[in-house]
Amino acid sequence: MGESAGEPLARRGLGHALQAMRAIMLRELYKFSQQTGRLVSALVRPLLWLAVFAAGFRNVFGVAIVEPYDTYIPYDVYIVPGLVGMVLLFNGMQSSLAMVYDREMGLMRLLLTAPLPRPWLLFSKLCATALLSVLQALVFVIVAALIGTELPLLSLSGLHALVALAAGALMLGALGLLLSVHIKQLENFAGTMNFVIFPMYFLSTALYPLWKLQESGAEWVYQLARFNPFTYAVEWIRFALYGNDPGLAPYVVLGCLVVSSGWPAGATTPSAASAA
Repeated sequence: MGESAGEPLARRGLGHALQAMRAIMLRELYKFSQQTGRLVSALVRPLLWLAVFAAGFRNVFGVAIVEPYDTYIPYDVYIVPGLVGMVLLFNGMQSSLAMVYDREMGLMRLLLTAPLPRPWLLFSKLCATALLSVLQALVFVIVAALIGTELPLLSLSGLHALVALAAGALMLGALGLLLSVHIKQLENFAGTMNFVIFPMYFLSTALYPLWKLQESGAEWVYQLARFNPFTYAVEWIRFALYGNDPGLAPYVVLGCLVVSSGWPAGATTPSAASAA
């Protein structure tokens, strides 16, 4: 029996691991295709902010030139990277709900009994979550461009922005995975999600630049935003989109990704799996 569990993995190697990742990703894509309301809600939320909130402040923000922009910009142009981050954030946190549901239904136990390293299985789940996040974010960006928001999409910087998008999706998906380790029941999910999502979003540069916070005298808000990993995910997307150097943002995002994904992987011991 000990040979039958380990021998196929040693024999098949990377091909077997990639096949398992493909199966997990296809399962998540199929689930998503059956939930049309999920895509609609993922688009309505940021589009509502873009159409209503940004419209009200459209001419307020264009009072200064801030990096990475080299000219005055309307508020809707500034807010789009933050709204892209909103899509990634909500989907990443929603993935923790799916993990808790799978655990309560016993599906997670079945997944963890596969003859593959558990960290790889969780990484495959994380990649599936990130793929869905990126797809939803791209659809939002296309719709935002169609309704008149000026974005430099058809340029080489768009490829860098896509990398930043994928990295941000992985980081926020890993945070959702980390949450699912500590959320034991579905009933506790809503409160925990609100406790995480709204502080991360509002205490960031998604809606306003850091210098605005410092200029207004809200020093404690400024400091919290500086140490918020979501700030760096948004700034990486913003700077990459306009072909500018994102500074420390990639290192912070990738560092948070490693830490957030390493913790749940370490928690998937045999005893933890049986408890799930």
